Amino acid sequence: MVDGPYFVLTVLGVLGTGLVAGVFCAFSTFVMRGLAALPPARGVAAMQSVNTAAVRAPFMLVFLGSALLCAAIAVVALVTRPDEGAAWLLAGSALYLFGGFGVTAVANVPRNKTLAGLDPGSTEAAARWSAYVRGWTRWNHVRAVASAGAAVAYVLALT
Repeated sequence: MVDGPYFVLTVLGVLGTGLVAGVFCAFSTFVMRGLAALPPARGVAAMQSVNTAAVRAPFMLVFLGSALLCAAIAVVALVTRPDEGAAWLLAGSALYLFGGFGVTAVANVPRNKTLAGLDPGSTEAAARWSAYVRGWTRWNHVRAVASAGAAVAYVLALT
């Protein structure tokens, strides 16, 4: 079981990765479906707006803060090697850093940047919209599962 100051870090890890998992889950289960049901010009414009709003302090504090926290938890687990829970701490950190944060950087952000460069009313945007939704959502499922898995791993480290 994780205890002492590492307990607080781990609880914060559960909270951060769980919050991010919830955001990703919402997008995978209903937000993207709702946007995909709109006419392409409206869907593209709405997603561009969402992507702009996402890179503001409230979400970025949780998203980036969780990445920093996961890195700190991994370092603590490697350096102090708590008798119980170290494997779960490392698993949780890896899941979030690679599956949540990493997938965002290599799969979702590049798609968002491409979408940002399109005029929502253009024929190019209309032609690309459905492929964007499919690809973005597929990778978002990975982010949601990995972030939730990180939260679960951290909870298991606490038990």
